[in-house]
Order: sequence, then structure tokens, then C-alpha cells
Amino acid sequence: MRETRSMPVPDGLDGMRVDAGLSRLLGLSRTAVAALAEDGSVQLDGVAAGKSDRLTAGAWLEVEFPEPKRELTVEATPVEGMKILYADDDIVAVDKPVGVAAHTGVGWSGPTVVGGLAAMGYRISTSGAHERQGIVHRLDVGTSGVMVVAQSEHAYTQLKRAFKYRTVDKRYHALVQGHPDPSSGTIDAPIGRARGNDWKFAVTADGRPSVTHYDTIEAFQAASLLDIHLETGRTHQIRVHFSAIRHPCCGDLTYGADPRLAERLGLERQWLHARQLGFNHPADGRWIEITSEYPADLEHALDVLRSA
Repeated sequence: MRETRSMPVPDGLDGMRVDAGLSRLLGLSRTAVAALAEDGSVQLDGVAAGKSDRLTAGAWLEVEFPEPKRELTVEATPVEGMKILYADDDIVAVDKPVGVAAHTGVGWSGPTVVGGLAAMGYRISTSGAHERQGIVHRLDVGTSGVMVVAQSEHAYTQLKRAFKYRTVDKRYHALVQGHPDPSSGTIDAPIGRARGNDWKFAVTADGRPSVTHYDTIEAFQAASLLDIHLETGRTHQIRVHFSAIRHPCCGDLTYGADPRLAERLGLERQWLHARQLGFNHPADGRWIEITSEYPADLEHALDVLRSA
């Protein structure tokens, strides 16, 4: 049942904007109050109030709060094809298959790395929200490859800091359409949400700084296999950047890939693989590198190109 709070507007808030006044009155952020107002959950004398409306002392205020979000839980469920690449008392690195999320979330009820590790008996750090314990970085559901998870509290803290300050060497391999010019280079372009689309991203003037370095490993007639080093770690960064320069990842129909080429290569997802992670071990500081081999679907696409 939704909670409702009702009261007269205090004299001290007279003339203040709704978002500023209720932020002070209710102890919420102005953003949270603005969201309530946009949902029609703030009323003054029985009339829905906008976030920029002004409060009047003595007016009857009613605020309806949304129901608390359901707590997501971790279910110990085996994940087919997920292999352990490295494990010790502090960390465990997995070879994440395509179609597997890092953790549970709203709108996702499929297999997860966290659930798969629980089914294998791994004790994961309890830091962070319950459903994403130990997660220090993520891979898209449609991206395969190496992913590291913290087992100890110390490892969680150290790895989160390492990813934040970009001391982790993140290497991806991607098969992109055509031949980028130059064959080795850097894409420095800000990334933000695509206009009118909450789940797609794009290069935007007001986006967050995003830098991608790449080198060509192998060139084919229709595509190029690239080694990619991420300087930043934005959502969909590689997919967005190469789409922006008109060389989308093969099979990535969301970001403009040719569906005919995807069909010829047998791809049902983007050809993008988290190839290697390098970082200082959180326990003793030694440099460690963990590598993931290509899964069968990505290897098949390369075989098709090489045979041509």
C-alpha cells in the first residue's frame, strides 16, 4: 500500500518552489521531489502541483510516495557454459557466456554471473546491494568474455577503486564492418543517452567524456578484427563509438550493422568479446592478467571470413 503524508504548508516555506520546499520539509533530494511531482503525487489544496509551482503557507499539502521497490534476491542457479578462469580467496574471474547478465535487475530474470557463482559454492563479497554482491564492473548481456568478481570485502574496495581511477587494463576484441581509417587510432567522443530512447546511447555534445583506442589485428574483405583498449568505461562505449564512425560491430543490428552480413557470418549478437583484464591483485599488488578465448559463435564468424 502506498504511503501518503498530509499537512499544511509551514509558514517558513511560503513562496518557495515545490521541489526546493519539499526537499527541505521531507528530507528528500530535489530530484526525488521533482519525480514525485511529475507523477502527479504532490497536491496542494487538492490540485496536482508541478515542481516549479510555488508553495503557499497554510495550503493543504498531500504527498503520495511510491511503494517500496521489491528487493531482488540472488538465486543459486547454474549457468551453462560459464567457466572459472582464475580464483583465490579474494577474487574469482569467470568466462561469461553471451545471454548472461552480471546480476539480477528490474526487467531481467535470466541467468546471472552472481547466481552462477553461488551455485558453484563461491563466497562473494557482501558489499553493495544484495543482488549485485561482489560486482565491480559489468559486461552487457550480449557481450561475452572475462569478468572479475570480488570474494572478499578488501578486494571489493580495492577493485572498485581501480576501475574508478582507470588503473585496470581492459582489452576487448571486436569485429567491425569495413576498414577503419586509420587502421590504428583513437576515438574521443562524448557519449550520452540517445534522444527519445532510454536504452540506446549515442555520441552527443553534452555526453560524458569517452575515449577508445584501437589497433587492427586482421583485415578481411568485409570486416576488420580490432584490439581495443578502453580508457573510459561508458555503457555500450565500443558499440557506440564504432557505429559513430560508420564501422559498427558485425551483428550489432541495434547500432546499424548490416543484417545480411550478420546472417552470412551466423551472428545473432554483436561480435564483441572482453578478451583480457589486467590489474594489480588487491591482496599483494602483483600484476595479474586474465584472458578469455573466443566462444564458438565468434570463432565461426572469423572462419567464414577467412575462408572467403
